[in-house]
Amino acid sequence: MKKNLILISLDTLRADVGYSGKFPTIESLRKKSVSFLNTVSSAPITPISHASVFTGLQPYNHGVRHLFKEKLNPKHKTLSELLKKQGYDTAAIVSCPGMNKWYGLSKGFDYYNDEISRLPDGTNPLKTVDVKKRGSALKRADIVVEKAKEWFANRKSKKPFFLFLHFFDTHWPYEAPEIYGGNNIYEQEVAFADYHLGKFFEYVKSVVNLDNTTIVCFSDHGEDLEGLYLNDKGGKKLGHPEESGHGCLLYDQTQKVILTFNDKSLPKNKEIERQVRLVDLTPTVLDLLGVKTSSIKFDGVSLLSVIKGRNNITPVAYSETFYPEEQNQSTNNKYPKSKNKKSIRIDNKYKVIFHMESDMIEVYDLEKDLNEQNNLFL
Repeated sequence: MKKNLILISLDTLRADVGYSGKFPTIESLRKKSVSFLNTVSSAPITPISHASVFTGLQPYNHGVRHLFKEKLNPKHKTLSELLKKQGYDTAAIVSCPGMNKWYGLSKGFDYYNDEISRLPDGTNPLKTVDVKKRGSALKRADIVVEKAKEWFANRKSKKPFFLFLHFFDTHWPYEAPEIYGGNNIYEQEVAFADYHLGKFFEYVKSVVNLDNTTIVCFSDHGEDLEGLYLNDKGGKKLGHPEESGHGCLLYDQTQKVILTFNDKSLPKNKEIERQVRLVDLTPTVLDLLGVKTSSIKFDGVSLLSVIKGRNNITPVAYSETFYPEEQNQSTNNKYPKSKNKKSIRIDNKYKVIFHMESDMIEVYDLEKDLNEQNNLFL
């Protein structure tokens, strides 16, 4: 009997906050799951990171490298396409402009709900490259859960299903409609999403056999809160006026994300320190579901051997951002010192950031300098 799959994206959730123990639904899920504590995203931008998640490919291979310039290369199969071919019903409920059908991320989904409001000024959010302005057009967590319930209620099929839920509340603006916890405005948004995710789980266990369901939860990138946390670097006061939340920098506050796997074949309440990558998600899911992938080339690898302690190899984690280029194009070169960047993170020990079209290189010893404040290359 084929297992169902529920894939949950908590957009813009920093790993240190997501794993802080403050959020009951996330904690409840983690107690039943394997959690990777050092997972690195391929990019600090929603459509780019999700394209890597869905394809198991790095941005230079799947083709989405800017916020709003490229669509997913159609020759690459997505997780939804691969599971649909295996006889799955596929559905997605997404919550922001960066997950719009335009990007090609809807490939393979029978149902793809990407409805969101227009911006407060009435304009189309998909046509702005300002990540904060775009963020004000969203589908709130309670609506995501409501739409998920509707999908289950209308579903007549007995086939296995793949349901993807995308929550965008943790993205700016930080104005949670109701306060369910959290010590600051960012964490209040996390608590809001966490509360409604809990309501989803309360519902879904009444309509789905969770013993035959794999549940994977991740965040696509983190967030720099301009001084709210010790490792923040964004904003004028901290020396990076170009960084407003995420997009321009490749430090751990935006690149480290949460990643948990819940499956009857896996250990419960297990934490793994070994560095992994978000691009490893799809190969791992397919391995868990028993889908053969020998004919498919991924940049990611299945993490099952790491979970079972049989493989100690840690891939180098690659990240990139071309958002500075877009930002400067849309602001008449307001931040001339801001450059596109690529980085590699090595075995939880070192981070190297290359500023493209520049002589600037940053090197950090992550064991001695966890907050990436002492550039060894200077």
